[in-house]
Amino acid sequence: MAGSTDVAALEESFRKFAIYGDTKATGQEMTGKNWAKLCKECKVMDGKGVTGTDVDIVFSKVKGKTARVIGYEEFKKALEELAPKRFKGKSKEEAYESICQLVAGKEPTNVGVTKAATGGAVDRLTDTTKYTGSHKERFDESGKGKGKSGRENIVDTSGYVGAYKNAGTYDAKVKK
Repeated sequence: MAGSTDVAALEESFRKFAIYGDTKATGQEMTGKNWAKLCKECKVMDGKGVTGTDVDIVFSKVKGKTARVIGYEEFKKALEELAPKRFKGKSKEEAYESICQLVAGKEPTNVGVTKAATGGAVDRLTDTTKYTGSHKERFDESGKGKGKSGRENIVDTSGYVGAYKNAGTYDAKVKK
């Protein structure tokens, strides 16, 4: 079997792949999708000796009849099943050691994640200085949104017409 440091690293890899892509996952159980991802990213699946089909078959073999996930013990059994296929010339123990070294210490990567497109059209549509009409009122000079005051019509109770330039000057004229 693998050494104690390998076992800890193997269990850590299991937990990281088990929670990958699922916000509700606890890290105790791994889905078939995450098992396939682990095998692919840790190079257990080589396309010749071990294929995607082999990985799926081994997953189905080690999980319970009605279960949809595997625990850590079943995960180790699955690695034992795949080890002789991946490392053909070695004994079962040596093959298991080798497959554990492939998986230990690895974590899932975000391969092929789509980046947000920031082309000319997006910049043009989100440039607040080009907004007109009522939309222009929702942003200050720096382009930052005004929040609620930019969305609602706040009633002006000063007594002056909305766009009157000399608003608030009446008291100054009367006192003179």
